[in-house]
Amino acid sequence: MNIFVLMKRTFDTEEKIALNGGKINEDGAEFIINPYDEYAIEEAIQVRDANGGEVTVISVGGEETEKQLRTALAMGADKAVLINTEDDVENGDQFTTAKLLAEYLKDKDADLILGGNVAIDGGSGQVGPRVAELLNIPYVTTITKLEIDGSNVTVTRDVEGDSEVIETSLPLLVTAQQGLNEPRYPSLPGIMKAKKKPFAELELDDLDLEEDDVEAKTKTIEIYLPPKKEAGKVLAGDLNDQVKELVHLLHTEAKVI
Repeated sequence: MNIFVLMKRTFDTEEKIALNGGKINEDGAEFIINPYDEYAIEEAIQVRDANGGEVTVISVGGEETEKQLRTALAMGADKAVLINTEDDVENGDQFTTAKLLAEYLKDKDADLILGGNVAIDGGSGQVGPRVAELLNIPYVTTITKLEIDGSNVTVTRDVEGDSEVIETSLPLLVTAQQGLNEPRYPSLPGIMKAKKKPFAELELDDLDLEEDDVEAKTKTIEIYLPPKKEAGKVLAGDLNDQVKELVHLLHTEAKVI
């Protein structure tokens, strides 16, 4: 089975985001594999182990993304591909990323493509579905279970606190939701093997694309942090006095009643 995983490099979930001039300051920040993409990588490895084939992890970004791709290889992926946009794309968006990924995948005869449900930085959830549309294959988002029987696929997906079961077929693109599996940690042997696994780096020219072909369809004007919340108030006195004070504050300050 020919399996591909769409992976993104994101800020560490413990990282404190700093802004400078309306943009995120990345100096000294720690980066990781987008957590939802870890579920996709783990699922891809399990599907390969059960059905045979190989897993290729693809990412769009700069040279620094190699570290996260090597981590995916250490987890158990077979190959990694970096589509390096450092010199060719100044300001990309979800369209840019999807266009690059789809252009790479269009002649790869992918049976299964997996990605994270959302990236924890942008949170748009657009890239996976956009890639599927460009490749003209079906897709199912926010999956929590994946069962493959030949070319038939049964998918369980999360829908606002409930779940639904969908039957479809390969080729297919799915995006992983929390609960799909428990991603493994790279083992020491896995880390050593990752150094020798195939790693390819491509640029726009390699995909027969021009900068105009991947020009962003949207523009980020400004990034800003939410306003700081005021400290909460602790009400004192007996219960009746607290209730009266709470009603007064909800009416005069919160203005919700």
